[in-house]
Amino acid sequence: MKRDVLASLSDEKLVVYVREKDKEAYSEVVRRYGDKLWRYVQYMIRDGDLAAEIVQRAMVKGYENLNSFDVRRKFSSWIYRIAHNETISEMRGRKKILYWPLDADLWGVFESREQSPEDKLDDKLMKEWLDSCMAELSEKYRAVLVLYYLEEKSYEEISEILRISMGTVGTRLSRGKALVKKLCKRNNGER
Repeated sequence: MKRDVLASLSDEKLVVYVREKDKEAYSEVVRRYGDKLWRYVQYMIRDGDLAAEIVQRAMVKGYENLNSFDVRRKFSSWIYRIAHNETISEMRGRKKILYWPLDADLWGVFESREQSPEDKLDDKLMKEWLDSCMAELSEKYRAVLVLYYLEEKSYEEISEILRISMGTVGTRLSRGKALVKKLCKRNNGER
């Protein structure tokens, strides 16, 4: 099947096609989800190279377990869950990483077309300050915040990915935001 036809299929139809007819078409799944999963994993572990390794492992596991996927569910939640599990396994085996570098996607609000050198310095300092606040946030809150705000997942999708109730998603989102605010105030010398 041609790439443009594969690209037009829903995730679930693509999975059925891969399972029944063409294992090579899994490359379309990798094309659709590789960068998204990398971004999610990178935000969780704060290491781009390691994130790429984890995503590769997740994609291989997804391929190997494709027959266990229930096409009545959302494929994106299923593949994110695999990547999440791989990430958590990796995090458990390592020391806590103290720095959380964020990319330009998150910081777009700070950028304007014309900035003076002073504005650029202020933005850089603001990013570093927020990075230090986020570095202190635990995985359970960081995962929900990243999935909701950066990956634009719904409560239902986050619930499926993290295997927590939708109520817990809302609670962690609310508490996570409050913790970020508290950490940022503390790191700024406020009470």
